[in-house]
Amino acid sequence: MTDAVVMETALDTFPVRRGKVRDIYDLGDKLLLVSTDRISAFDWVLPTGIPDKGRVLTQCSAFWFDFLNESNHMITCDVDAMELPADVDRSPLVGRSMLVRKTEVVPIECVVRGYLSGSGWKEYQSNQAVCGVSLPGGLVESDQLSEPIFTPATKEESGHDINISFERMVEIVGEDVSQELRRRSVDIYNRGAAYARERGIIIADTKFEWGLIDDELILIDEVLTPDSSRFWPADKYTPGSGQPSFDKQFVRDWLLESGWDRDSAPPALPEDVVRGTREKYIESLEQLTGQPFPWK
Repeated sequence: MTDAVVMETALDTFPVRRGKVRDIYDLGDKLLLVSTDRISAFDWVLPTGIPDKGRVLTQCSAFWFDFLNESNHMITCDVDAMELPADVDRSPLVGRSMLVRKTEVVPIECVVRGYLSGSGWKEYQSNQAVCGVSLPGGLVESDQLSEPIFTPATKEESGHDINISFERMVEIVGEDVSQELRRRSVDIYNRGAAYARERGIIIADTKFEWGLIDDELILIDEVLTPDSSRFWPADKYTPGSGQPSFDKQFVRDWLLESGWDRDSAPPALPEDVVRGTREKYIESLEQLTGQPFPWK
């Protein structure tokens, strides 16, 4: 879904903020989150989209909001039930749009790690800790931790979020909020990871975002998606190295082998990489929900 398609809906009469993946329209007391098919890698938005990726992310979040039964910002994903101007073309929005309540966003990424991977693995190799959380010696890449750890990060407008200690989080948002977000984030991760494992998917780590409405902390943004989490196929899990994944593996691998320097504009993706990535995203959703993807 290109930016031009979004503009044809007439939604650009509303204030809009375009992120790497989503377009967020301000409808007054509500927001319309539209997950496009844009894909990013190595802090670049690639020139080639992945068809239906936005639908997978939206449907995945909607599934988890319902499953987790946690206070959240979702109002509806039914485009026909949304109060939008009459001249808005709703067809490009179907499946990829979520109407949500507006909140005061807590400026912290609430990261929960159940396995040692990514930036956590890199940090562990240097000081045997992740974000100030000490871990046992002798762990290898992708090892499951004895219990999930909470490793917050700051929310950055561009580039990577910056890992911080829990003590630094307390300085930013206060003791009570920090304690509640740590407790609830770990609980949601545990419940989601247990369900996903039954469906053959390991959720190695994830990040949650939270917002405030009338002093109540509620879950916002996307939840336990292949973009906000590391999804690994359980039947291929082997500690000691990186794992195959359900998200951008085809894209990252191809880019690393393409000779791209990561400083100049990224190259277009070949058709087989686009197709393979799309299939992996859809497979993850179908495996989690047990339902066929409606837009095949």
